[in-house]
Amino acid sequence: MLIPSINNSLNELIDLLNQLSQNEYSNSCAELSNATIGEHTRHIIEMFQCLENQYDSGLVNYDKRERNTCIQTDTDFAIENIVLIQQNLDKKNKNIELLQIIDGEEIRIESNYFRELLYNLEHCIHHQALIKVAILQCETVTIDSNFGVARSTIEYRNQCAQ
Repeated sequence: MLIPSINNSLNELIDLLNQLSQNEYSNSCAELSNATIGEHTRHIIEMFQCLENQYDSGLVNYDKRERNTCIQTDTDFAIENIVLIQQNLDKKNKNIELLQIIDGEEIRIESNYFRELLYNLEHCIHHQALIKVAILQCETVTIDSNFGVARSTIEYRNQCAQ
């Protein structure tokens, strides 16, 4: 169920990107502290890429992102990267160690691949919620009402509607 949920969120992002002009994608948005939709999209993509690229070593450091500005300025390139992520999600669960430097100190935490996929899904949804704020300015863009909404919130709303 996890990988289909990730694919669903990433497909929603692809649908959005297909509707945006390059200007809408890369122009700063005051409501996002002058960040762009492209920057938030790049951040989503690069977190998944970190997990994928560092999977074999078993040591994941999310701070070691490429920060590829082409992803944040070119919707077609962003979509290509999302599709590559989707094609490479289905891996065997295994133990992974997270590495991060906090206040100059190296921190290592035990995790596993599936837990990190779940983290990336929640992280993706969080950034989609921020992107949704910027989308409200784009009159021609339509997105699913659940875009940027946590799966648990969707389930709760569905239960309340019954």
